[in-house]
Amino acid sequence: MSLPTEAAHPPLTLPGGLTLEAAELRVLDMPIRFAFETSFGVMRRRYVPLLTLRANGLEGYAEGVMDHLPLYREETVPGALALLEGQLLPRLLGQSFATPEALALALAPYRGNRMARAMVEMAFWDLWAKHLGLPLWRVLGGVRTGIPVGVSLGIQPNAQATVDLAAGFVVQGYRRVKLKIKPGWDEEPVRAVREAFPGIQLTVDANSAYTLADTAALQALDAYGLKYIEQPLAFDDLVDHADLQRRLRTPICLDESITSVADTRKALTLGAARVINLKVGRVGGHLEARRIHDLTLAFGVPLWCGGMVETGVGRAHNIHLSTLENFTLPGDTSSASRYWERDIIQEGLEVAGGVMPVPDGPGIGVTLDRAVLDRVTRQQTTVRAGARPRIDDLPDQPPPDEVY
Repeated sequence: MSLPTEAAHPPLTLPGGLTLEAAELRVLDMPIRFAFETSFGVMRRRYVPLLTLRANGLEGYAEGVMDHLPLYREETVPGALALLEGQLLPRLLGQSFATPEALALALAPYRGNRMARAMVEMAFWDLWAKHLGLPLWRVLGGVRTGIPVGVSLGIQPNAQATVDLAAGFVVQGYRRVKLKIKPGWDEEPVRAVREAFPGIQLTVDANSAYTLADTAALQALDAYGLKYIEQPLAFDDLVDHADLQRRLRTPICLDESITSVADTRKALTLGAARVINLKVGRVGGHLEARRIHDLTLAFGVPLWCGGMVETGVGRAHNIHLSTLENFTLPGDTSSASRYWERDIIQEGLEVAGGVMPVPDGPGIGVTLDRAVLDRVTRQQTTVRAGARPRIDDLPDQPPPDEVY
């Protein structure tokens, strides 16, 4: 099999590059309009780290998708802030980068922490596309200006409540309904929704709540014509997913287990998944996301773009990424008004007839609503070029040009 290379997306170089002058880090306290229950627990608000990079009179924006506690993956908001403010930003500010690839090379020595690194890389993509005067989707190589989307429904008190909630989104034209499940709450809501809406594209998401001992319960879902079962087993597993996939007719979709193109290759080679949920923040940014896209396209495995209950900044990044060719299944980028009374951007990112339009301005195509942003900000820090990297609680700090 011939796999595509980075040459499929030639970089647009900038003479002299963009010199990163300063960065602003905020932590936003964003109440959600409803209690969103998954196998992790109940989410009622999100603490969102928001990064602004400044260069050449422009600003680039990105948000972090890590949780305050390590429930989804290992990264946390406090840990990401410490890494960004104390190490990554001081080492990058003042430097010039001609392309996002050049910035990614500067971030490459730092292992893990993909969500924190993604904030920097994605903010630079926004900044870079704005400097070029192009919308991000064109720079990424997108092929569509409208994104078919689905909706993700949290665990409800009973099956009828699940059906009633799904009904409203079916009427609105959402292209797929996804139900959160957990052991003991799986076949009952799936059966109810399938009986009520026999023709809809229906999926489930377990958020790693099952083990191979629950195989019979997952096999029972084969009867309901699901498009896929998302992340049934451990967040860092590939081998058991491959074992389970051999026992199921329904395709397995991997989410938490995929953090890189290497993970993706291993998963597809093992037969651990037939669908991939690609979250740009989880894999370290747009560059790695595009590599994963190209690999899955070569394997003939469909993608869709997952959501992490983002504000308009993260939602816009997701929309632009979803314009790439192999995002052939409806994603989770539903209307912003479903989650927020007031978003932090001025534009309304709203679904019409099951399709999310792609913002057409330069970069991610959205502008911050400063009044709302200031109202929800709980913490704010500015880092400028020339700031020294620091390691808290250590008496001697290394020079900026030393790794240790």
